[in-house]
Amino acid sequence: MSKPSPTTYAPYFQKYIDQVRDDDLLTGFTIQAAQVKNLLDSIDEQKSTYAYAPGKWTLKDLLQHITDTERIFCYRALCFARNETFSLPGFDENSYAANTHANKRTWQSLADEFLAVRTATELLFKNFSEEELSRTGLANNNPTSAASMGFITLGHFYHHKKIIEERYF
Repeated sequence: MSKPSPTTYAPYFQKYIDQVRDDDLLTGFTIQAAQVKNLLDSIDEQKSTYAYAPGKWTLKDLLQHITDTERIFCYRALCFARNETFSLPGFDENSYAANTHANKRTWQSLADEFLAVRTATELLFKNFSEEELSRTGLANNNPTSAASMGFITLGHFYHHKKIIEERYF
């Protein structure tokens, strides 16, 4: 599945789609896998509690956010692929982050959880047919395709990887 048309996702998500260099969704997941591992391995327990400014998320908070968001994006893709007719709700990432206990967990437990979610994400998209990937639904009242959710998922990780590299290291 090639990069989606801007008509198949909300304009807000363009910033994530633009982060993805690969034109093929499955290739994108394959290429990103090494970057995910390298990033997770570059952060130890001590570094994981760092926040670059008062009131900003720690690296633990940020990884929990990436994991939660990936789950939500996969749910949306699944709903669209299965022809859900209702608009799926948006979510407030700050409210979600405020209601986790990420900083009470170990970095390794958060990394393991993300890797498990990512494995499930890859399997989900790998096993969608071209027809399922092209199906659309509504997310936060915006028409969106299942394939778009895959590219948005990849781009969301790249977006936060860049923030980590620029502000946390």
